[in-house]
Amino acid sequence: MSTHSHPPHFRHAAFLYAGDASYVDGLVPFIRGGLEAEEPVLVMVPRPKLDLLREALGDDAGEVQLADMLEVGANPARISPAWGDFAAAHADSGRRTRGIGEPIWSSRTPAELVECQRHEALINVAFEDVAAMDLVCPYDENALGPAVLEEARRSHPVMLDSGGNFLDCSTYVGTDTIAEPFTLPLPEAPPGAAVLEFDAATLQCVRVFVAAHAAAAGLSAERCEDLALALNEVATNSIRHGGGAGSLHIWVDDETVIAEVRDHGQIDRPLAGREPPRPGQIGGHGLWLVNQLCDLMQIRTLARGSAVRVHMRRR
Repeated sequence: MSTHSHPPHFRHAAFLYAGDASYVDGLVPFIRGGLEAEEPVLVMVPRPKLDLLREALGDDAGEVQLADMLEVGANPARISPAWGDFAAAHADSGRRTRGIGEPIWSSRTPAELVECQRHEALINVAFEDVAAMDLVCPYDENALGPAVLEEARRSHPVMLDSGGNFLDCSTYVGTDTIAEPFTLPLPEAPPGAAVLEFDAATLQCVRVFVAAHAAAAGLSAERCEDLALALNEVATNSIRHGGGAGSLHIWVDDETVIAEVRDHGQIDRPLAGREPPRPGQIGGHGLWLVNQLCDLMQIRTLARGSAVRVHMRRR
C-alpha cells in the first residue's frame, strides 16, 4: 500500500476498528480535521456509536451534522441518496466535505448485509466524478466475520489507518467490475409460495393479489397498500421492459413478507432504484419508488432475465 499525496475527487475509505476506544481514537481526529479545514462534516452511524462520538467531541459536536444510520440506512438503498443530498447542499461552497458512514453491523440480516455491501461498492460508481468528499466507513473487527472485512477491502479504494493516514487498498476491484451485472444468487422461493403469472391483460390483478396475501400475513393496511403499489411498479416494468410478462411469487419468512418478480428483461443500470429521479425526468421512477416504500429491494441479473425481490416487515 502507498499513501495518497493528493486526494481524488471522491475518496472512499474503510476503517477497521476493535472496540469503542479504537473507534473514537480513529474517527474523532478525522472529524476535527474537517472542522479545522472548515469542511462540512456529516456522521451517519448507529445511535450508540453516534453517542460515543458526540461525547468525545464535546462542544465540537454542535458543528457536526449527525444522523442515526439505524433510521437513514434501514433500507441500504437509501444511504447513497442521503450522501448525495449532503454533497449537493455544499456543492457551491468550493469546499470538500467529510463523512463517516457505518452501514454494516452484526445484527443485519443476511439479505440486508448483501445489499449493504452492494451499496458500499456502488457508491464508488455513483460519486466517482461527482462529489469532492472524503467518506470513511467503519467496520467492527470484533463483531464482523473475516468475509465481511475482506469484502470491505474489495469495495473501498483506500483504507484509513489508526494514525489517520489514507492508504491505497490493493484488493479494491474498481468501478468497471462493480458496474457489471450483479449475479449473486438469491435463495429460492419456498415451495409453498403463492404464484401469479401476469401480462398486460392481467396487470391489474397484481395489486389485488399482493394486497390479499400481505393482509393474510398480518401486514397493516398501510403497509399492504405500500407493498401492493411497489409490486405494481415492478410488474409494470416487466410489461414495458421485460418481455411483456412476468411471474410473481409471494411468501412469508419469519416476520417479513417477501415478493419477487421475474421476467425476461435485463436491468442494465447498476444504480437502478438508488438514484432519485431528476427534475423533468421521463421514466425511471418505478424502482426508486419501490425503495421508498419497502424495507429492502434486491435486484439480480439472471441467465435469461432478471429478478426483483422486495421485503416488507410485519410491524
